[in-house]
Amino acid sequence: MTLLDLSVHTRLGGFTLDLQQAIPAAGITAIFGPSGSGKTTLLRVIAGFQHSGGRIAYGQTIWEDAKRFLPPHRRRVATVFQQPRLFDHLDVAGNLRYAARRAPAGPPVGDIVGRFDLGPLLTRRTATLSGGEAQRVALARAILSDPQLLLMDEPLSALDRDRRAAILPYIEALRDEGRVPILYVSHDIAEIARLASHVLTIAEGHTVAFGPADDFLNTISAVPGLEARDSGSLIAARIGAVTEDGLWPLTFSGGVILTPEPMGPAGADVRLFIRARDVMIARDRPEGLSALNILAARIAGVTEVAPASCEIELTCGEARIRARITRRSVAALDLRPGSACYAVVKSVALAQI
Repeated sequence: MTLLDLSVHTRLGGFTLDLQQAIPAAGITAIFGPSGSGKTTLLRVIAGFQHSGGRIAYGQTIWEDAKRFLPPHRRRVATVFQQPRLFDHLDVAGNLRYAARRAPAGPPVGDIVGRFDLGPLLTRRTATLSGGEAQRVALARAILSDPQLLLMDEPLSALDRDRRAAILPYIEALRDEGRVPILYVSHDIAEIARLASHVLTIAEGHTVAFGPADDFLNTISAVPGLEARDSGSLIAARIGAVTEDGLWPLTFSGGVILTPEPMGPAGADVRLFIRARDVMIARDRPEGLSALNILAARIAGVTEVAPASCEIELTCGEARIRARITRRSVAALDLRPGSACYAVVKSVALAQI
């Protein structure tokens, strides 16, 4: 497998980015960390917008070392930013043709127009596009440039919830097609859980963890600056038929979770992301709650993660579910490994396979 091999040591003002990492050039590798951790700087170094102070190689090709520095246009890297950078003097078709002319070996324009549903937009000026439409055009233009690596710097953070939901399937399709590997900067944990195959977690310019996305949630509490941000759990489930009262049952090894949000067709396999802060714990089965999802569980571990907070790891069937509660609640309920309890799940998000 082709690797993006990074050895970076660069200083910007009082900040130093110093990390060594080999990243598989396949699927989506998310880059996650708190603000100011060096995520965008790392993308700029990879793209060739600034020097790494070390060595960068893509497969057998050295992009930068002590003797050479390939400029951005020779690295065949495309970048999609938070705010789409389209040519205002051209319509959508003109923006796409510009990219296609610069990469004759790239995919046919018609194929990309169809894949990103851009037909109705081709004659529109870019200034008249909504945020979601403009980001679709930016993605399409990036793919038409025939990159060997696509860099995405928080591409959905400026969009509202509905527009983010509309764009995500296009990014998933790029991932599943496997034509171009993607490095994807995001601070949204659910977004990463849905999209990423691997996650590079960085803080203060250094690598905290790197590995499969399924292991990512175990590392969040260890990231400096993120102690107050909840971790969570990924659970494999299968969608059932919608109930008469409009709820979608999601069956997993520990029971059934009901959600009012459509998750996909019946029979589809999905991954659910459950935030630790959205799980409450009761020693006895609670009555008279509006919460739909009350699951029998057993405590596997109790870890102090902040002066006033603990993270509880629960087993629910074969699944592991995390809950973030106060130390006072742990003491009041006498929660300890092996204790039987109930997990009250307030909400779930989709992290689709």
